[in-house]
Amino acid sequence: MSFYVFPRKSFQIAVITAWWGLVVCAGRAPAETPSVLFIMADDLRCDVGCMGGPALTPHIDRLAARGVLFERAYCQQALCNPSRSSLLTGLRPDTLGLWCNSVHFRELKPDAVTLPRWFKEHGYATRCVGKIFHNWHTAVHGDRQSWSADEFLHYATHGDDAPQAADPPPSTAIVQRRYGKGPLTECRDVADEAYYDGRVAAEAARVLGDLKSGPFFLAVGFWKPHAPFNAPKKYWDLYERDRLPPVEATRPAHAPAIAFHESTEILGPPDRQAPLSPEEIAELRHGYLAGISYLDAQVGRVLDALERTGRASDTIVVFVSDHGFHLGEHGLWAKTSNFELDAHVPLLIADPRIGHGGRKTRGIVELVDIFPTLVDACGLPAPPGLEGTCLMPIVRGQPKAAGEAAFTQHPRPAYFDRGAVKQPEAMGYSIRTDRVRYTEWRDYATGTVIARELYDHTADAAELRNAIDDPRLAPSRREAERRLHGQFPSTVGGPSLQSQGFKTED
Repeated sequence: MSFYVFPRKSFQIAVITAWWGLVVCAGRAPAETPSVLFIMADDLRCDVGCMGGPALTPHIDRLAARGVLFERAYCQQALCNPSRSSLLTGLRPDTLGLWCNSVHFRELKPDAVTLPRWFKEHGYATRCVGKIFHNWHTAVHGDRQSWSADEFLHYATHGDDAPQAADPPPSTAIVQRRYGKGPLTECRDVADEAYYDGRVAAEAARVLGDLKSGPFFLAVGFWKPHAPFNAPKKYWDLYERDRLPPVEATRPAHAPAIAFHESTEILGPPDRQAPLSPEEIAELRHGYLAGISYLDAQVGRVLDALERTGRASDTIVVFVSDHGFHLGEHGLWAKTSNFELDAHVPLLIADPRIGHGGRKTRGIVELVDIFPTLVDACGLPAPPGLEGTCLMPIVRGQPKAAGEAAFTQHPRPAYFDRGAVKQPEAMGYSIRTDRVRYTEWRDYATGTVIARELYDHTADAAELRNAIDDPRLAPSRREAERRLHGQFPSTVGGPSLQSQGFKTED
């Protein structure tokens, strides 16, 4: 894990747990057909309190106290559109042929069945508040056919999330860099609803109040802690910047150059990048933590609204992030790598019909598992072709079978769709097993392996040494390699955008 700010007091967790338990017990008896409250964060790595992270997240922690925390959950690609499209269709990025932000999955798979659409077709009222499907980069806006009513604040840009307030006080941020049309960091003393996520929480609470009868699937997509780092001032005030220890920014020893990227989301185009000063680095990290606490407060507002409806006792709550994030580790900023910090995400599932809340599992799971899990939890038939595994046995208290693994991938260039060709030069395929992370980088046109990585998580959890040639890890490497090849056979030329019928010319 990364940096810590304040120690937590055990009695606070105990009070939260006891309070939540009393509220749930006071609710209605569970119905035969449960509803689903699906909450997604954007760019949230595993810094939440219930995972031992440095962020102050009492509301996410109280959700963990009544559910199951998956301590080792992994996205299928550390980029918004591919990750969300994979999760919401139950299909891996290669099956969709989608590894970039500019192509909507319906341009490639127009008949794909999505998680909310499947629930809608089986009698659920499905609603979308905030960012669930990817937004402004794509020609298609969201996925209206998945919902019973129009979406809310689902199609926008992060860079346009400026404070909506009359004469907002000046920002005290020192970073002068830009993010879209606004500043990269901003610290203003404004209300929560001045920014997107406060308005998302308010609308989610309103929609919950309208869903008075019948099963519902409400998806609430928060925009934080994604950049820009502009949470209201009271969330910055929760942290002391001078108590943040320095980040280990060294690249892993012996790692191939292709494993890295240019951090353009935060640092800008390579030809215009300037090194970050120590003060700027500290403020960016501070702002990211403030964004997590701002997000957490909005999660709390939605959970409280669910309680007020009296339907918490028959509503399954899922909390998840689309992928992780780097804050200078490995010399990287933002996402688009196959390293652990980008692939590893928080995942919580709280089913009120099942006791023994507050459990944690070390089983390795994937975000593609969420679709079959919720279908099973709600007693619905599963659509054909889902590529994940149902997690309900774990939620019900059964251990996950041995031999588990998670698969993540990312192309190079990281944002290949910004060029004229719109096809990767290489694809990195990565597997996370109980002990190691093994990654192969393959030439996209020929399938030839051009670089490999191996990180031993029993001795090197921070992934600071590529141990691909360590003879002591040879058995673990061979097993990971065998399983990776079983999932991603090395072929001449991967599935292309052209083969999926997408016009690639600018």
